Amino acid sequence: MAIRFSHVLALGLTAGIGIWMATGTTVVMGQGNGENSTPPPAERVKAQASVPFAVKVETLEATTRTPFLEMRGRTQADTRVEVHSETSGVVRTRPATEGMFVRKGDLLCSLDRGAREARVLQANAALAQANIDYEAASKLNNRGFSAANRVIALKATRDAAKAQLQEAELELDRTEIRAPIDGIIETPLTEVGAMLGVGKVCATIMAPDPMLAIGAVSESNIQAVKVGQTAVVNLVTGQSVEGKVSYIASSADPDTRTFRVEVELPNSDFELKDGVTTSTQLQLAEEKAHFVSPGILTLADNGDIGLRGVDADNKVIFYPVELIGGDTQGVWLKGLPEKVTVITVGQDFVKEGRTVHPVFETAEVSQ
Repeated sequence: MAIRFSHVLALGLTAGIGIWMATGTTVVMGQGNGENSTPPPAERVKAQASVPFAVKVETLEATTRTPFLEMRGRTQADTRVEVHSETSGVVRTRPATEGMFVRKGDLLCSLDRGAREARVLQANAALAQANIDYEAASKLNNRGFSAANRVIALKATRDAAKAQLQEAELELDRTEIRAPIDGIIETPLTEVGAMLGVGKVCATIMAPDPMLAIGAVSESNIQAVKVGQTAVVNLVTGQSVEGKVSYIASSADPDTRTFRVEVELPNSDFELKDGVTTSTQLQLAEEKAHFVSPGILTLADNGDIGLRGVDADNKVIFYPVELIGGDTQGVWLKGLPEKVTVITVGQDFVKEGRTVHPVFETAEVSQ
């Protein structure tokens, strides 16, 4: 039987494959013992882990700021006096009207004098008679015609007549009720023809200068407020006035645990009104703080808010901070070193203690 060429070729290929497999060397595309071979996945991950993670950083320096403590409240006149009647009678005239400015001593209400004028005349007459009797007895006593005890008795009678006259005149004066201070007339205000008893209000006077801005400060902030401290008071009317702290309560309100604070405001032109809602900015002592974008803030594992930065060895460190203010441009922080390098991009992908590759804001970060 003739041996065909195809059979010989098949036997040769079979023998070659058998010998190749017997060597135990397997070649996979892209792998092997060559210099250009790729390491297995585990070795590749290990090699990547040895390369520091790149983060973008920025160096921050503390700046001096003047903080303010906000206190909400209202305006209140420094002095408000209810002028009471010291005698009783019908109101005959009332020169004062609501909104009128009066000076100390101006007439507010005039009461019916009744028999008070007659009592003054009677007391004058009694005093005149007592003076005559006393002077006559004194002259006789000097000549030896009158006893000394009679002179003493008549002197006492004269003194009593003087006191009765003073009392009658004072009672007559009480029918004219006058302003005890300068100020503006407010309600309550009695009417002409009304019966005004002892202790009843004739008029109320409000002294508008100075005006006070009244508010309350919490017990946690009261130590920062001092008498004489500068304050800027903004009224809901749009007015803004600078004043000074004039009073701080020594005890807290038992319900709110806040302290009453009064700021004295100049009001010589009477432009500030009583009872207007205010927002007072109390100027506190200057302090060092950092102003940053809120976007770089992060949280520690325990929930503390702060910033992640890098130390001199390029290791990640967490700085807990305290927010002490801010606006639409950023926030003010306390608790950072005066000069510190913080992570601005990538802070949420690294943990404390990890070595990173810091790239400052002027450079590009390549991961």
